[in-house]
Amino acid sequence: MSQIGRITPSGSERALNEAYDTALLDLDGVVYAGGAAIAHAVDALAVARDGGMHLAYVTNNALRTPDAVAAHLTELGVPAEPADVITSAQAVARLIADQLPQGSRVLLIGGEGLRVALLERGLVPVESADDDPAAVVQGYGGPDLTWGRFAEASYAVARGVPWFASNTDLTIPSGRGIAPGNGAAVEVVRIATGAEPQVAGKPLPPMHRETVLRTGAERPLVVGDRLDTDIEGAFNGGVDSLLVLTGVTGGAQLLAARPEHRPTFVDADLRGLLTGQPEVAEKESGFGCGGWIASVADGAFALDGDGEAMDGLRALCAAAWTYAGDGACELDPSKVLELLGL
Repeated sequence: MSQIGRITPSGSERALNEAYDTALLDLDGVVYAGGAAIAHAVDALAVARDGGMHLAYVTNNALRTPDAVAAHLTELGVPAEPADVITSAQAVARLIADQLPQGSRVLLIGGEGLRVALLERGLVPVESADDDPAAVVQGYGGPDLTWGRFAEASYAVARGVPWFASNTDLTIPSGRGIAPGNGAAVEVVRIATGAEPQVAGKPLPPMHRETVLRTGAERPLVVGDRLDTDIEGAFNGGVDSLLVLTGVTGGAQLLAARPEHRPTFVDADLRGLLTGQPEVAEKESGFGCGGWIASVADGAFALDGDGEAMDGLRALCAAAWTYAGDGACELDPSKVLELLGL
């Protein structure tokens, strides 16, 4: 089902883990946060996997290797193999390898995950702008990445060396809150040089291509917590998506979503994979879902009824997205979200 022109979340009579063959799961904010499993994630994924759904873990975080990510997931109780993990480091390494000959030197600004991905593609990581690199690649390197690494990237990029970035997420969730992501580090080099990198990660096509090549998914469902990466990436790839509210996106951001950021399905957490999704129906007085009716009148949201909070949010999405059309809904949703406890 295409997301183009979406004005309501979709319903599904079948459980999502039966309707789709592969879940393309984001990690930070979906499966874990700050290294600890998010509530209900382990049990929900076990049921989905035992029911025959292929679980693939797709992350813009380029810091860790697939081996390390798979080991971490397994420790959390989510059995995974390295081949189940797809990272933006792998996507950007393929993007570079498509443009440069094997054995090319690449100035590495990032962590071990990016280093391993470059080597997998026959590229040679180097540490200095004076090592005659044929490209610069920048990926999330964790909190210990020093300022001098950004300077090395800037020196090379200013000389005209092609610049690549694994992703441009400005933030990344952690156990202590929201931290600066690779996008913030990319901005440092952009400000210093005035250049623009080629970007591989979600929501751009190189990441979707990498994911399809590595998983062979035929009916994939993207599962994420971010509108501007996970959901937009699904939109760009022409596949369906499930937004879970366990990460960076809250109700207000969802209601204000532009068409490319509107998910196919919305649920509180990964238990949404195991159920059907209720239909949102247009009513004479607004949009109904479960026991709720939502509408927009006189420049304000109205919400009547009772029932599950997620049903109320789905109805509000339909009212907001219909009102906004191809734009973003700018109405204040605080009162109706407070009514839902969101």
